Amino acid sequence: MADKRIITAALTGAMSPKKVNPNVPVTPEEIAEDAYKCWKAGAAMVHLHMRDENDKPTCDIAKFEETQHLIQKKCNIIINMTSTGDSDDDKRMAHIIKLKPEFCSYDSGTFNWMANPPWVFYNTPEFLTKLNKVCLDYNIRPEIEIFNGGMISVAEYYIERGELKTPCHFQFVLGVKGGLAPTVENLVHLRNLLPPGSTWSAFGISAASMPMMYAILALGGHVRVGLEDSGFYTKGVMANNEMLVTRAARVIREMGAEVATPDEARKMLSITR
Repeated sequence: MADKRIITAALTGAMSPKKVNPNVPVTPEEIAEDAYKCWKAGAAMVHLHMRDENDKPTCDIAKFEETQHLIQKKCNIIINMTSTGDSDDDKRMAHIIKLKPEFCSYDSGTFNWMANPPWVFYNTPEFLTKLNKVCLDYNIRPEIEIFNGGMISVAEYYIERGELKTPCHFQFVLGVKGGLAPTVENLVHLRNLLPPGSTWSAFGISAASMPMMYAILALGGHVRVGLEDSGFYTKGVMANNEMLVTRAARVIREMGAEVATPDEARKMLSITR
């Protein structure tokens, strides 16, 4: 079977302001249009955050619902909804429960995010226990986001108790201050900690995006790109999401692999709907 690699497009994020890069999509219409363009360029999955009228993160169910509807009218890309965007546990999950996307993000630990200003990224055992139940009850696949090695052991804790369904899919986030640095050594370390049978994807933040992409693909992983993680195509050249997906698809092919379609990715990621 051909070597297939999955591209995830993280379109908006919670901390990439439109005033810095006007290509960041913030309305449901803009996000859906970018999702469609990224699907045509080779993305199999799209990772969704919503923004309010002041360009701030929100868990507004209506915005998620409209965006999901608009995307599904255009293409069959896998929709992965964030479980961040609010400090209230129930609000973080309400849109996931109602809209039942195929995937949702699952950040398996709390840590100090050393941004400007620093803040605490809360993912408590109480929240994770609730999110585990949501994923099991509604047959939603969790994308387990990993910022340091200890988060993998948190996932293993829940796997052992039957609260996380295997095989699991992991997303390594490298370059956030407070998490692991974007190095090949750290990437290999995380990959080697994974439970048997897991699938994994990864990305480096900002200037680390391209060096890490080459390493990720060389090590057999899948890739995530998008304006959530990097606002520039090259130094001084602002990116858009379609450009970043197009480049990732080209690199995958130049390295001798093939770009997975959404339906191929569904089989690879054990989506059973």
